[in-house]
Amino acid sequence: MRAKLTALLMFAAAAPLLADVKPSGLFGDHMVLQSGMAVPVWGTAAPGERVTVTPNGQKQSATASADGKWMLRLKSLKPGGPFQMTIAGTNTIAIADVLVGEVWLGSGQSNMAFTVSKKQASYAGLVDEEREIAEANYPRVRMFTGKTAKTYEPQTEIQGEWLICTPQNVPGFSAVGYLFARDLHRELKQPVGFLTLAFGASTAESWIRRETVAADPLLKPMLDHFDAAVQFYRTKPEAPPTEAPQPPQTINARPGPPPARQRDPVQDQHNSTVLFNGMINPVTPYAIRGAIWYQGESIVGGKEGVALYPHVMETLIKDWRKLWGQGDFPFYVVQLPALQNISNNPLVREGQAAVLSLPHAGMAVTIDIGDPKDVHPHNKAPLGERLTRMALANVYGRKLEYSGPVYDSMKVSGNAIRVKFSHLGGGLVAKDGPLKWFTIAGADGKFVPAEARIEGHTVVVTSPTVSAPAAVRYAWDNYPEGCNLYNAAGLPAAPFRTDRWPYEY
Repeated sequence: MRAKLTALLMFAAAAPLLADVKPSGLFGDHMVLQSGMAVPVWGTAAPGERVTVTPNGQKQSATASADGKWMLRLKSLKPGGPFQMTIAGTNTIAIADVLVGEVWLGSGQSNMAFTVSKKQASYAGLVDEEREIAEANYPRVRMFTGKTAKTYEPQTEIQGEWLICTPQNVPGFSAVGYLFARDLHRELKQPVGFLTLAFGASTAESWIRRETVAADPLLKPMLDHFDAAVQFYRTKPEAPPTEAPQPPQTINARPGPPPARQRDPVQDQHNSTVLFNGMINPVTPYAIRGAIWYQGESIVGGKEGVALYPHVMETLIKDWRKLWGQGDFPFYVVQLPALQNISNNPLVREGQAAVLSLPHAGMAVTIDIGDPKDVHPHNKAPLGERLTRMALANVYGRKLEYSGPVYDSMKVSGNAIRVKFSHLGGGLVAKDGPLKWFTIAGADGKFVPAEARIEGHTVVVTSPTVSAPAAVRYAWDNYPEGCNLYNAAGLPAAPFRTDRWPYEY
């Protein structure tokens, strides 16, 4: 009897806590909700509790399931605000200063996390930082920056808050995210929200969920290694690293000398699933218009890893789209800029360009705005503009060119090769002088510097030393300084090659 009474008292004491309605941490003051589509809202409450969400006159309800989770979908919202949104059950939560507009997600590694101000991190800071910060007064632009979380199991919450774009807040914003959101806001005259979920040196596979990796024969060895490494670390934490399971060839070698002691594999951003679990799972399916992605340097270390990268990215994009349940939402990647380092080599850029085969995917070319010795180039304003152009043209119906010249086909004509392009943007342009960084080869595969000239919508490539040409390459180098093929819209051509011969870097 006493045991039953004690249990009843414990249940009664806990009941108020269990009954409290609590939304996901994404739903807070200053948030931006996506316009023009059903908007999921979710959280926790007591099992069986009725939860009602009321944004700006609309009212939608859901009942918490046996595990205390609830989700409902608001009907399509029109751009505007601010307004208050209430979430009510046995208790009521009021969320203030809510806007409705365009919401985008930004993910990847350090160049996406790279902040507006260098005071936030040693590798950050925009060109003309002080002016950019002083002018960042856009109260209808908001950013949610998720706190880093690498976990073994999928999480349901992520720490962070929505901040209004002001000179006081913008120094800690993702620079790429801020420039993109700002430029969209200027053009659309609508509120723009941006979710920054990024972490430095992370690999693409770390952002993919376990079920997808496990079901893919090409990716499963990564997961098997990760699971074995976690098991070894948890059972033999004091064993030397040399005794730990060794990664398959598809996983890239880590730079630097081997560690003196084992490191927790879960806290290694190169391992599959860990960042998906901690940072992406908690935000799905927050309604978004699309995503931008800036990652790639962490795939070097072996030819196997570089060759696998296009498949990894295709898997990530398709899986995120499936999880969000919004169809093939726009997904725009940033191609790596020029750098005097093997991490930004032509094969990596070629692998990144493979995403263009997917529907509603795009690629911002940055070959002309790199830094020879800094993997974190500070001149990100042109990148923001190029990403914005893609969104404006492909999502928002603006009539403007959004891509530089893209290699289409080639034709051998005597001792010359004529290269044809799409995305002419008003015509091909050799910026600041004759075309540079074209090379040509015969059947022997030996490439030599070539002369290249624009003829109409084509580039004609020749060399006096190659009488029977077979292939052309452009900007096919880690750091092709001064490569200068553009279109009249001012957008650069991506590096390309017409061959598929072996390439050593």
